[in-house]
Amino acid sequence: MAGDQLTVLNALDVAKTQLYHFTAIVIAGMGFFTDAYDLFCISLVTKLLGRIYYHVDGAKKPGTLPPNVSAAVNGVALCGTLAGQLFFGWLGDKLGRKKVYGITLILMVISSIASGLSFGKSAKGVIATLCFFRFWLGFGIGGDYPLSATIMSEYANKKTRGAFIAAVFAMQGFGILAGGIVALIVSSAFDHHFKAPPYSVDPVGSTAPEADYVWRIVLMVGALPAALTYYWRMRMPETARYTALVAKNAKQAAADMSKVLQVELESEEDKVAKLSQRDSNSFGLFSREFLKRHGLHLFGTTSTWFLLDIAFYSQNLFQKDIFSAIGWIPPAATMNAIHEVYKIARAQTLIALCSTVPGYWFTVAFIDYIGRFAIQMMGFFFMTVFMFALAIPYHHWTLKPNRIGFVIMYSLTFFFANFGPNATTFVVPAEIFPARLRSTCHGISAAAGKAGAIVGAFGFLYAAQSKDPTKRDAGYPAGIGVKNSLIMLGVVNFVGMICTLCVPESKGRSLEELSRENEENDEADQTANATARTVPV
Repeated sequence: MAGDQLTVLNALDVAKTQLYHFTAIVIAGMGFFTDAYDLFCISLVTKLLGRIYYHVDGAKKPGTLPPNVSAAVNGVALCGTLAGQLFFGWLGDKLGRKKVYGITLILMVISSIASGLSFGKSAKGVIATLCFFRFWLGFGIGGDYPLSATIMSEYANKKTRGAFIAAVFAMQGFGILAGGIVALIVSSAFDHHFKAPPYSVDPVGSTAPEADYVWRIVLMVGALPAALTYYWRMRMPETARYTALVAKNAKQAAADMSKVLQVELESEEDKVAKLSQRDSNSFGLFSREFLKRHGLHLFGTTSTWFLLDIAFYSQNLFQKDIFSAIGWIPPAATMNAIHEVYKIARAQTLIALCSTVPGYWFTVAFIDYIGRFAIQMMGFFFMTVFMFALAIPYHHWTLKPNRIGFVIMYSLTFFFANFGPNATTFVVPAEIFPARLRSTCHGISAAAGKAGAIVGAFGFLYAAQSKDPTKRDAGYPAGIGVKNSLIMLGVVNFVGMICTLCVPESKGRSLEELSRENEENDEADQTANATARTVPV
């Protein structure tokens, strides 16, 4: 009911784009910058970890992480992220967005530094310590997903809300890019000052002792942006929608948003008290009413995010293996350990710069014009097309003259992932659920995505393993394994298109209209009126 919309919420919905919008984007977005850096920088140094800690004296090839160890190193942060999304998503609805927001950053700073300081008397000890701290790093990262999305959606106006939420998520692209750049700088500096011969020349000396500093520095740099953001996060006021609709404090909501919007807003305590009475019998997450109103929506957001992340994280975490398979990154035995990090970082930085980052910002530019549904459907469609185009004639792409074509098409899958479902699956769950369940439902949707990422991280690693032991080289996973993996990812993307049909369009509508909270109030009014008519005077 339009008359029941609080003035403070309506003021946010119709507010012109102001400085506070961009401030909120930067504050929330720096968390995502850090998230992406911390999650994906590990893929830059996993081969280095194998060469340092799993080298066998007298071996004819560089040391590599065993499949189970590689899966653990790459996947443990994702497991922590899944747990953090569920826990902090729930906590954000119970305690408030702001109270929980700082905790996630502190956890990320401490865990980033601790990851780089991983210790142990043996290789297993170092890797076990690294996995322990990366789990807690992921736990902190997990909290950033529902909280950042919810805060931005509740601060934004309805006209450009999609662009603002997508802009927060787009900082992930810069985080991936920054990871590549930092690895390039660090590896280049160490390779220049501590020059080691290629493995084929000196199997022992090709992994200089200083290589152990490279991966530690790369991981610890992730603590810097999170630490720099903490002060500004703590200065942000709680969102008006949480304060008014969940905490039922109309006076505080009006006071906070008066400062933000720089206008005078009335508190409307009577209206909030009226809403509180109506909400006394409001449905919960596990109720039949929630299933009736939002069950299909929650299935749509969880299933599409799950399927998207199978493909997206497989591509990101193991693109170094794919580039090695087609020969774009030289065989490990032709390089020293630090120079291999440089080659991997250069390839991933190029992909991020040419396709990942532009894809995110195409979404920011067009999401409030084209709509969430159309962008997500288009993204899944083109990801499917390009995956099959790479997989079916896979051996054609492994020929040296065709490798650049492979890289271009592979880059396009990243572009349409980000100008597509990788952005929209983050945006929509922050818009379509009631305020009291918004953070929880976003956390559930995001956790489903991380479950898909775990499937992708562990599944792709084993699928790409060669069945022929003579071909198991760190630089060249078997082509047939990579081909089958690409086919599976194409099928996954196609199923994602089908599940997108369950996701509603949320463009240009208020959060209360999308979540049907006003409709809920209307029903409460009708029930009250009907009761009043049946009571004799």
